[in-house]
Formats: sequence, structure tokens, C-alpha cells
Amino acid sequence: MRELVYYVAVSIDGYIAAPDGSYDAFPIEGDHMEVYLGEFADALPAHVLTALGVEAPLDRFDTVIQGRASYDVARAAGIDRPYAHLREYVATRSEAVAPEGVTFTADALATVRELKRQPGRDIYLCGGGDLAGALLPEIDRLILKRNPVVLGSGIRLFGTTGATIQRFRLVGSRAFESGVVIEEYARAIR
Repeated sequence: MRELVYYVAVSIDGYIAAPDGSYDAFPIEGDHMEVYLGEFADALPAHVLTALGVEAPLDRFDTVIQGRASYDVARAAGIDRPYAHLREYVATRSEAVAPEGVTFTADALATVRELKRQPGRDIYLCGGGDLAGALLPEIDRLILKRNPVVLGSGIRLFGTTGATIQRFRLVGSRAFESGVVIEEYARAIR
């Protein structure tokens, strides 16, 4: 069965972005970048892949779901399909019409449950702390890119949704000279 994977950069104190939504405090240079570009290229936006001259291998993810605020960052830059190489879903309660190739869903939980029943590669949960909190019961794997910075406040890893206790087990951890640590957790037996 496909897994929902929350692959996300996070500060030491558990924030995925600063209060204004920015994440430029996270290092984008260093020895950890080889892993990002190699093992997780599917999770890079299409315009970034193009700028780097890299093709997504599509060996990890074939679908992405993201929150409306995350999606609107791309839209503000004139990008209607930030993950054009993946099937794209955006969790939103908006009545707006989705651009071609993007599916808006008002019920992200039901959508993820349906996607997990379909054949395919894993589903990439791309941001939105509140969305991650709402989807926590369906998250099978956490891949945290823990950055050596304390933000103090901002957008929490699982938002402010009051998520219930969920258990995961550490299955891998890699530390880099840059100070970044990639931690991978699998859902404990339900």
C-alpha cells in the first residue's frame, strides 16, 4: 500500500517556517544538499528541477498534497503547477476553480485515504503545518530535515490543530557537516 510521507524541513524547536511563512533561515548549501537532490528529487518543485537541469526520477513519489497557503506561494510567483511532474492536490475550502492538472479538495483526509487505496508510489505531504496536523492519523512516515536553527515562533510542524497522540519509531538518522540531521520515522503499529 502507498504511504503518506511528511517530508519537511524543520527547526530544532519544531517550526517549518517563520511567523511570516518564510523559511530562508534554513541552510540551502552544504553536504546535506546532495541527499536532497539525489534521494528526494521528486519532492523538488518543477521550476527548481528545471533550473538545476535535473529530471525528477519519480522513484519515490508520484503524488503531492499541499495546503492552500503553501500552494499560494507558488501561485504568487506565477506558477500554477509547482509540482507538474506529480499528480497535484491542494487542500482548500475555496470555491475557486483549480488550474488544469491540479485538484482542489475540501476533504484532505478522505482524499488521502482514497489515494492510499490506489496503486502508485508514495504520496508527498508538502507543507502546511495545519494540514499535517489534520492528516496526522494517515501519515505513515516522517522524514524531518532538522536544521541547526531555532526560530522561536512560526508555523509549527503539525500546526495548531490539537493533534492527538500518534506513535512513530525512529528508523534512520543521518547527520551532516552542515549541521542538518535527516531523521526518518515510521508509524508504530496501529
